[in-house]
Amino acid sequence: MRFTNFKMILWAVAGVMLLAPNARAAQCGNASAGFEAWKQEFAAEARGAGMSGQAVAALLSTTYATRTISADRGQKSFHLTLDEFLKKRGASVIVSRGRKLKRTHAALFRSIEERYGVPPGPLLAIWGMETGFGATLGDQKALSSVATLAFDCRRSAFFTDQLMAALKLVDRGILSPNSRGSMHGEIGHTQFLPKNILLYGTGGSLEDPAVALASTANFLKGHGWKAGQGYQPGEPDFAAIQAWNAATVYQRALAQMGRQIDLGDSASQ
Repeated sequence: MRFTNFKMILWAVAGVMLLAPNARAAQCGNASAGFEAWKQEFAAEARGAGMSGQAVAALLSTTYATRTISADRGQKSFHLTLDEFLKKRGASVIVSRGRKLKRTHAALFRSIEERYGVPPGPLLAIWGMETGFGATLGDQKALSSVATLAFDCRRSAFFTDQLMAALKLVDRGILSPNSRGSMHGEIGHTQFLPKNILLYGTGGSLEDPAVALASTANFLKGHGWKAGQGYQPGEPDFAAIQAWNAATVYQRALAQMGRQIDLGDSASQ
């Protein structure tokens, strides 16, 4: 009996060893040379995760996005002081235009606040900061950008999740291989990454400002936003703003501009 059990253990170990090469994750890299081989490895993972042939084909059609890597390595503005960052990002223009949009689209912002508890200020600050109120939605192939960052070793784990989410969006007909976005694969007026589209998208195209703003409010609510709790540093709803972007200076800029927009002409700039 003992001998039989020992043989069974040996067979089990041997089976695991045989399966191990196929089970390992696709290996990241730091240059374009390994991207094509990585795509094949990741495609096998995607099939194993239940992705359709259409989604896998979209993955295999991606190309290495050199501009995305350059942008990812060059985010120097996040090291500026708050005043320097606000000046560089044109905060006074964002606040001024944000106040006008709050008035002209009052009904939209009122309905969003009634549903999600988020006032216009932070939504308009995000919209202005991310795309200049829709002026620059991005011209990169979003799927290629996300695939490149999933391959790149610097933040491979984070963008692997984003790539799997993007493939689910392809399956659902929400994203196509040619969908355009910004350098990191963000899409729409407030620049949603694929996983956030899955979790917080309210339906419709994020290239529609109303959909993008409602989805952004849903994101903030999903990260703990409570109506009327205050969203400046040290106040409860600031944590939801922190979830939007990891850079401290970006978070503080959003909070300051949002307050100025919400207070209107009485707020100092």
